Amino acid sequence: MPNQPERHFIEAWSLINRKYLGKGVRVKRFRRPTRCQIRNRVLLAVLMVKDIKLSELAERLSVSSRSVSAWVYEGRLPGKANLEKVCRELGYPHHILFNPQVINNSPVICQQAPSRFMKRTITRSPVRNHILTGLCMVHDLSVTDVSHWIGVHPGTFRKWLHQATLPSPAFQEKTEQFFRIPKSVLFADCVLGEQQEAELEEYAELKK
Repeated sequence: MPNQPERHFIEAWSLINRKYLGKGVRVKRFRRPTRCQIRNRVLLAVLMVKDIKLSELAERLSVSSRSVSAWVYEGRLPGKANLEKVCRELGYPHHILFNPQVINNSPVICQQAPSRFMKRTITRSPVRNHILTGLCMVHDLSVTDVSHWIGVHPGTFRKWLHQATLPSPAFQEKTEQFFRIPKSVLFADCVLGEQQEAELEEYAELKK
């Protein structure tokens, strides 16, 4: 039977491993499925931007993780009670989070070249168009690449993301054609933001 290594040898190798191999394995918050597995891209986009894991959403809603996974990856619709809860939790109406056109259409888009989403897009400046930003994350597309593919200046595209600026109808159409998602869903944050600002202004007027 081979002799066991002495204790100080084990500790020495442990220190070496920490120095050269790192202190641990970093586990990503979201698994990377193949794109054809994501049936509800809008729901996943909102979760990714808000940095909410599927298991976290399940815990908040008191449902199983399997149910939430089925909503995202299989395109299933939650029951009426859970539908109201998830919409209230994420702050979107059901026709945005569970849009039939999004769920029933193919999730494969026609990107012209390999691309990669840069985390600095959301870390350097807060975003207001969560859905459009999240879709870039879901498809792992850089903001610069998407802007070139739809024919808009990258700075203008960033305004859509960070300021929730509503683009012209022509560019709404181009973005809709690229992501294969209705423009009413892609730019829902712009419309909802304007409605919230109008309600706040009306409330402020009433308090005067």
